[in-house]
Amino acid sequence: MNSELLARRIVAVLREAGHSAFLVGGCVRDLLLHRAPKDFDVATSARPEQLLRLFPRAGQVGAHFGVILVHEDGATVEVATYRSDLNYLDGRRPEAVHFESTPRADALRRDFTINALFLDPQSGEILDFCSGQADLHARLLRAIGDPAQRFAEDHLRLLRAVRFAARLGFEIEPETFAAIRLLAPQIQSVSAERVRDEITRILTEGSPRRGFELLSATGLLAHILPEIEALKGVEQPPQYHPEGDVWVHTMLMLDGLRNPTPELALGVLLHDVGKPGAFRIADRIRFDGHVELGVTLTRNILTRLRFSTATIEAVEALVENHMKFRDAPKMRESRLKRFLRLPHFDEHLELHRLDCSSSHGALDNYHFVQQKLADVPPDALRPPPLITGRDLIAAGFTPGPSFRAVLTEVEDAQLEGLIQTSAEALAFALAKLRNLPQEKHG
Repeated sequence: MNSELLARRIVAVLREAGHSAFLVGGCVRDLLLHRAPKDFDVATSARPEQLLRLFPRAGQVGAHFGVILVHEDGATVEVATYRSDLNYLDGRRPEAVHFESTPRADALRRDFTINALFLDPQSGEILDFCSGQADLHARLLRAIGDPAQRFAEDHLRLLRAVRFAARLGFEIEPETFAAIRLLAPQIQSVSAERVRDEITRILTEGSPRRGFELLSATGLLAHILPEIEALKGVEQPPQYHPEGDVWVHTMLMLDGLRNPTPELALGVLLHDVGKPGAFRIADRIRFDGHVELGVTLTRNILTRLRFSTATIEAVEALVENHMKFRDAPKMRESRLKRFLRLPHFDEHLELHRLDCSSSHGALDNYHFVQQKLADVPPDALRPPPLITGRDLIAAGFTPGPSFRAVLTEVEDAQLEGLIQTSAEALAFALAKLRNLPQEKHG
């Protein structure tokens, strides 16, 4: 069962039990925009205890807010009791809620007019208490009521406004925009995890360039990612970057993303984050050491935003390796094969393509690497080892620091095609080890 069918069934069950119930929020907005909703929510007059009697296996995710999750056949729908919110004290959630019997008050406590629409799934009737349909037609993102009050209630709404405007291609209504600029410093009170999730959505849900341009225009970017705001005005050598400064280059790359993973999108965003700190003018504008500085900044930024270790390591790798493509045609065979077998190399390759396409436009190295990948069988990139440390011990050598270095040299020779058999590999390794006086052998 998909989420829409489950949501319709939930509405039917609630109505059969004598309660008011509608589809609500983002799913209604997306249906009216002829977009596929990511999930479906139901709002109802049924109180929490009544919901749990009707759906006894539901999960209680916010019982005091009247919210349950109904799961069935792999589908999940959030069901919430109509409510109005009392005072917000922490810039995130109300101190208490008041359950309502009609949807009007529930609509008025929501964030944006386009998210406050109710749909009767049986008749198709739309309940619109905030002129949300007019804003949909005008392609405007407007806060409900007093924008400053809406954002003061939950500071994360500052980022959500940018995300919705970017993803939907809407303009932010002037009073709403002004309130975001005024309250932008308040975003620093939001937990790193919530900021992280919004940044990830802005990067991956569509129109990341517009999202980051809006983040900058509203003043939010300087508070959540000052290292990206610092890319503005950092000039680049025009022979390599005719498109403009580092900010313009990065925005062009974001614009080229198509359904990226979070790691690739973050890699694009951060690949040149070291350039402002490495900028110098010699014979021309240079950024010596910007990769190494960029790796450090990437680690610091993603750690600050509480990204997982796996994500941090993946994005660091993208930043660390993005300049190596220029050397690919000159690499030794062993080094090139080690490069090509980096985890998720397809993302390294795509970042390089975007990097070139958003600057000088030359894709020679991209096509060279593509052809090499097509020509080299996967098992030739990572062939089974011809010998191991056990073979060296059996030959009379005591394990030590040299083992790893010599075995790496053996693999290099294997990748170069200089040795093909275990006997050749062992002879190669023994010759190396016998020339190391610190190693003992029998």
